[in-house]
Amino acid sequence: MGSERRERMKALGARLRGLRADAGLTGAVLAQRAGVGQPTVSKVENGRMVPSVDVLGRLSRALDLDEVSSREVHDLLVAVEAAADEPDTGEASGDLASVGVVLDDVVRSARLIRSFQCVVLPAMLQSAEYARYVFGSAPNASSEAVGRAVAARVERQSLLYEPGRESVFVLTEGVLRTWPGSPALMLAQVDRLLAVESLSTVRLGVIPWRRPVPVMPRHGFTLCDRETAVVESFRGERVVDDVPQVAAYEDMFSRFEEAAVFGSEVRELLLQVMTDFRDLDTPATR
Repeated sequence: MGSERRERMKALGARLRGLRADAGLTGAVLAQRAGVGQPTVSKVENGRMVPSVDVLGRLSRALDLDEVSSREVHDLLVAVEAAADEPDTGEASGDLASVGVVLDDVVRSARLIRSFQCVVLPAMLQSAEYARYVFGSAPNASSEAVGRAVAARVERQSLLYEPGRESVFVLTEGVLRTWPGSPALMLAQVDRLLAVESLSTVRLGVIPWRRPVPVMPRHGFTLCDRETAVVESFRGERVVDDVPQVAAYEDMFSRFEEAAVFGSEVRELLLQVMTDFRDLDTPATR
């Protein structure tokens, strides 16, 4: 993310925070009036999330802004979005460690995590070496930035073991067979999936290649509680907290979940994938 865009996000957030203070509202009250999650208000005000036009409109109406102030915050949002296409002229990949920071924040406060992925393993399930390839694929990624990003991703995974949290992951079999590095890396990665699958706080499902998908997946997404969906892309993360849109993602997740196998069936599938990677890792003797 370019430094200019960061500054514009901070400017928008600071202005909204000031308008909220002028209205005598707490972040919680504003969130309730606007019909958005409190984490959304906090992230926007601290310059860590770009609100959609819909969310900004809700916040403006909840603050009862006059026409001048409404136009002002709208123009600030337009300025943020205009900066999104500008190249990052700062140090190469200096912000790489912040990739996933929005998802980090939302996940940390959620008690129910549901993630569907169709290409890359969910961040919460990635081994350190797998994550290294994920971050290393970013343009101009420096080894130092990649190392910091990997460490942050691995640290976040401790949430999987916390009592009172529930995590449900649904993958296509293609995720398991789209691999970076070497077969040995994937053997270790699938072994980690087997270990995580055994946790009482985790449900891991896979849609086998022999089953048709209920709908063609276009991208992966993560649902945090029943309030937010986080969509990851090459350009970063998009947070969806519009109630109808989140409900649509919940419905989509349920459909993928119904198509997946769990328990002994998913363990059998994972073991078969490991066998296939062992065959790839063994030089042919001819």
